[in-house]
Amino acid sequence: MSYLDEKPHRRFNPLTGEWVLVSPHRTKRPWLGKVENTETVNLPPYDPKCYLCPGNERAGGHKNPDYTETFVFVNDFSALLPEGGEEELFTDDSEFFRSEPVKGECRVICFSPRHDLTLSKMSLEAIKKVVDVWQEQLAELGEKYRWVQIFENRGEIMGASNPHPHGQIWASSFLPSEPRKENEQQRIFRETHGKVFLLSYLEEELAREERIVIEEEHWVVLVPFWAVWPFETMLLPKRHIRQLTETTEREKKNLARTLKKLLTKYDNLFETSFPYTMGWHGAPFDGNANEHWQLHAHFYPPLLRSATIRKFMVGYEMLAEPQRDITPEKAAERLKKLSEIHYSERK
Repeated sequence: MSYLDEKPHRRFNPLTGEWVLVSPHRTKRPWLGKVENTETVNLPPYDPKCYLCPGNERAGGHKNPDYTETFVFVNDFSALLPEGGEEELFTDDSEFFRSEPVKGECRVICFSPRHDLTLSKMSLEAIKKVVDVWQEQLAELGEKYRWVQIFENRGEIMGASNPHPHGQIWASSFLPSEPRKENEQQRIFRETHGKVFLLSYLEEELAREERIVIEEEHWVVLVPFWAVWPFETMLLPKRHIRQLTETTEREKKNLARTLKKLLTKYDNLFETSFPYTMGWHGAPFDGNANEHWQLHAHFYPPLLRSATIRKFMVGYEMLAEPQRDITPEKAAERLKKLSEIHYSERK
């Protein structure tokens, strides 16, 4: 057992330039904190009250078509709008009150017409269709906006307002804070070493094997050395791909397979519909070559010890820096050993 397995230490995240405190000895502490309610909810294939189901009226008054596969529509309550404010409305001579106008579009992607499914329970063909739509939306919105953020909030405790399987796309005229940090760190690594940071990192992770969860023909899932969330993972292509729009048909099919494996393992971990926030990070659509960028997806699940105990980012995490108990190596080991057959299909 190494020092990192049992003693408190900090780990550096070279992708963002930030640190995380790791306290493996705290996994032995008793728990008297909040326990989430995980009552099993049997959802119907169609819910007449669901504003995402085919043919139903949405909250904004629009009616969904009777769609039979992945369906995309403009968010009825978008956080960004195509028409931004005028420059002169945002001027201020003080350095303390800076602001700027923004433009953008927000869209919703219904993964399936079935109300009772999640990505983990969908067929490979249906997941591949979601990947196709991600790619199509990126290509379209990337023509107009600098950043296109694809993401999914799965589960009520992650803020999902509807159990119907869906994700979102927020396209913006600006480069948001998190990808801006990743852009800078990857650029510095490329200038210093002449290599792509995440490809070099992946090469070392594959050699060590201790944090690899899934290795497929074209994709790898691993728990990052610097992971913050208990069972956080990163999904990476094996070759240099800057943006999802550059993936081939073969790679997209293999991506669907990799996603199903990972999300099935997540559900199997505590035998529950596993909550998470996931999202893709790729090169900005800014007209530059961005050779320093490597496409990747982040998965941030909140569950800690069981289906009823979650990790909260409070106190020290909010005021100082992120902290975790279970080591990334232990998390990867647990995820790797899990079955790729969904627990609901084994009973």
